[in-house]
Amino acid sequence: MKIALMDSGIGLLAATAEVRRLRPDADLVLSLDPDGMPWGPRTPEDLTGRALAVAEAAAAHRPDALIVGCNTATVHALTALRARLEPDLPVIGTVPAIKPAAAGGGPLAIWATPATTGSPYQKDLIQDFADGVAVAEVPCWGLAEAVERADERAIDAAVAAAAALTPKDVTAVVLGCTHYELVAERIRAAVQRPACPPIALYGSAGAVAAQALRRIGERPAPGAPAGGTLTVLLSGREGALPTSALTYAEGRLLRQVTTTG
Repeated sequence: MKIALMDSGIGLLAATAEVRRLRPDADLVLSLDPDGMPWGPRTPEDLTGRALAVAEAAAAHRPDALIVGCNTATVHALTALRARLEPDLPVIGTVPAIKPAAAGGGPLAIWATPATTGSPYQKDLIQDFADGVAVAEVPCWGLAEAVERADERAIDAAVAAAAALTPKDVTAVVLGCTHYELVAERIRAAVQRPACPPIALYGSAGAVAAQALRRIGERPAPGAPAGGTLTVLLSGREGALPTSALTYAEGRLLRQVTTTG
C-alpha cells in the first residue's frame, strides 16, 4: 500500500503522522512545493496550477490514494485535482472539523488563515454544520508561516494575537489550517481560561487519514510491522524533509532514510 500526501509545505505532517499511526506498513510519498510556497496569497488559478503540478509529481510514484493535506488547496483545487486524477487515483480533501465541534453545542471558534476566515467556503460550512451554534471566526495572521519556519517567537506572537480575538466563553476551537495542528497544545494553553473546563480542539488529520484508507478498501492496522518507506518530493525533485519539520513530533516520527519509492 502506498499513500501520497501533498501541500505547499509541512502542513501535511499532521495527516502523514496519522496515516503512519494507522498503517505503519504503508509506503508514504510526501509532495511539497518549496518553489511555490506559500500558496495562500496566490490567485485561485495560480494555486490550482501549482497544486496540479505537485499532485502529478506524487501520482508518478503510483500511490493508491492522494491526500490534499491543505485546507486552502482543498478549497480552490480539489475539483480540478479530482477531474485530472480520478477515478484511477482517489483524491481526499481536508475540510475543517466544524461538524464534530458543533455537535458539542458550542460556543466555538474557528481558527483559520485570514484568506479563509469569512470566506464563502467557510460561511457555507458553518451554515451547513453549525446552524444554531455560536461561532466566532478568528483570523490567525502569520501563524501558518511561523509554523512553517518553526519560528518559536513568531508562533508565540501569532497564537497570542489569535487568542486575544477568541471569545472567552468558547468551549471548542476548530483548527482550520493543517499547520495549526502541529502546535495544537500551544493553542490550547493560550485559549484555556482558569477554572474552566478543558477546551476541546478539533483537527482534521485523523478523519482524513481514516477516509483515505476507506477509499482504497483498507482497514487500520496500527500493529502492523513498521516497514513503510518514505519518499519526499520538493517541487517534483526527490529530496529530504525540510529541517523545520523535525521541530515537531509529527516530523520526528517520520525521520528515517528517504527512499526513491
